[in-house]
Amino acid sequence: MTNTRLIALVITVLFLVVLLPVTLSIWLAHYQAQKDFTHTLDDYGERVIQRSQQVADQAKQAIQVISQFQGTPCSDEHLMAMRRIAYTWRDVQEVLWLDGLQPRCSSMEKRSAEIWFPSNFGYTHDGYRVWLTSDNDLGIKHAMVALANEHYMVMVDPTAFVDVLPFSSWNINAALIATRSGHIIAQNADLTPNLWENAHRDGVRTFERKGMMYNLRDYPELGISLVVWASTLPLDESWHRQLLIWLPLGIFISLAGAGLIIWMVRRTQLPWHRIQDAIKNRTIEVYYQPVVSLKTKKIVGAEALARWPQPDGTFLSPDIFIPIAEQAGLITDLTKLVVEKIFEDLGAWLKPHPQLHISVNLDPSDLNSPSLSALLFHKLLEYGISPSQIALELTERSFIDPQRSSARLSQFREAGHAIYIDDFGTGYSSLSFLKDLQVDTLKIDKAFVDPQAFTSLTPHVIEIAKTLNLSMIAEGVETQSQADWLEAHDVQFGQGWLYSKALPKEAFIAWAEANLKQA
Repeated sequence: MTNTRLIALVITVLFLVVLLPVTLSIWLAHYQAQKDFTHTLDDYGERVIQRSQQVADQAKQAIQVISQFQGTPCSDEHLMAMRRIAYTWRDVQEVLWLDGLQPRCSSMEKRSAEIWFPSNFGYTHDGYRVWLTSDNDLGIKHAMVALANEHYMVMVDPTAFVDVLPFSSWNINAALIATRSGHIIAQNADLTPNLWENAHRDGVRTFERKGMMYNLRDYPELGISLVVWASTLPLDESWHRQLLIWLPLGIFISLAGAGLIIWMVRRTQLPWHRIQDAIKNRTIEVYYQPVVSLKTKKIVGAEALARWPQPDGTFLSPDIFIPIAEQAGLITDLTKLVVEKIFEDLGAWLKPHPQLHISVNLDPSDLNSPSLSALLFHKLLEYGISPSQIALELTERSFIDPQRSSARLSQFREAGHAIYIDDFGTGYSSLSFLKDLQVDTLKIDKAFVDPQAFTSLTPHVIEIAKTLNLSMIAEGVETQSQADWLEAHDVQFGQGWLYSKALPKEAFIAWAEANLKQA
C-alpha cells in the first residue's frame, strides 16, 4: 500500500470514527424521544380502551340488574327501579324499557315519546344490541351510545368512554370509531374522519400530519378502532432534551476514538514498531549478491542481504533499519527470519550444488542465542544440505569480548560452518585478537578496494590475511582493473557490481545457473 493510499485510508477511518458516534448520538436522541413520545401515546390509548371497557361493562351490568325486575313494566315501582339504576351507576345517563324497537318508559319520565330506534343496529361480541343515536324525547341533538338487550336499554354519554386524563404534561386526544361503519363513537377533540379512513385502508398505524402525531389501533373483539393523537411540539422538546444527554456522549466517543486512531497511527509509524511488524509479518525480503572466484570467474557462493520494502515501492537501507532492530532488541529475530528465508528460497537449489555456499550476517548478540543454533541445525536436516554451505559473517566489533566470542565461534566451526570476518579494516584491526580467533575468511571492505587505497593500505590488509592463513573476499569490486589488481595480489574471491548486484531469489538462481554453464 502506498503512502498516499495509507493516508487516504487513515483519513477515511478518522472521518468515520468522528462522524459515526455523533450521527449515532443524534439518531439515538431522536429515537429515544420518539420512543418515549410513542410510549406515552400507547399508554394513553391503553387506558382509554380500559376506560371504554369499564364503561361498557358498567352499562351491561346495569342492564343485567334491571332485567331482574319482576313487576309490571312502566309502573311506579318499575320507574323507581330504573331511576335507582340511573342514579347509582355513574356512567349511565338513562334507562329505558323497550317494546320491540320503541321505548315505552324510562328513568326520566313515565311515558316516552314516539321514538323508534333503527333496526340496523350492531351487536357486541357478547350479544348486546348497540346504537349510536341522537334521537331522544328532549328535543336536543346530542349523540348517545345506546346498549340494549331484549327489553332494556341504557344510554351512555360517549365522552365517558374517553374520559381519561393523560399522565403527561401535554394534551393528548382520543377518538373511538365503529370499525365497520366508520362512525365516530366518542372523541375528546375533533378528528377529521378521512384521516382514519385513509390510514385504516392503507394499513398505516403511525403517521404525522400537520404537526400532529397519530397512532391507530383496532380492537376487533370490541368492534371499535382507537385513534390517539397529540402535537409533535413535545416530541421536539423531548428530542432537544435527549440531545443534551446523547450528543456530549457521542462527541466524547468521537474524540476518544479519533485520539486512539491517531495514537495507533503514530505508534505504528515508530521505526521500532514498524520493523517489529515487518519481522512478524515476514515482509523483510532476502537478496543474494554472488561471490565469484577472481581466477575462474565462476560463482562460489553468495551473501544473503536483508531488504525491507516500503509502501511506496522503495527499499529502506540496511544502514538505517539494522541499527533500529539492534536498539529495539529485535536483531536476533531478524537474523532468524533471514536464515529461514535462505532455506525457503535456496534450500532445494543448494542441495544439488554442494560446492556453493550462502553467507549470513550475524550480530554480536546472535552469538548468545541458542535458538539460532537450533534453527540452523533443524533447517540443515530438513533440507539435507551440508553445514559448510551456510557460512557465518561477523564484523570486527563482534569481538569486543574475544574470549566469549571465540567459544561460541568454535561451536559453530565444530558444527561445520565457515566463519567470515566482514568489513575488515574498518573496526579494531587488531592482530592481537585475530590470531586467537578461529576464522576461515577475511572480507576486505570496499573502502580498501578503491584504486587509491591499493598503493597504501590494501597491501597491508592482504598481508595480514596471508599471515593468518585466511582466504580473502574483496567487497565492492566494480571494475575489471580492480579485479585484476586483487587477483595479482593473491585475493581469491570478489564480490561487487562488476559481477552482479544483489538479486532476489529467482533472478539470483537464473544468474548462477547461467554462470555455472559458461565454459
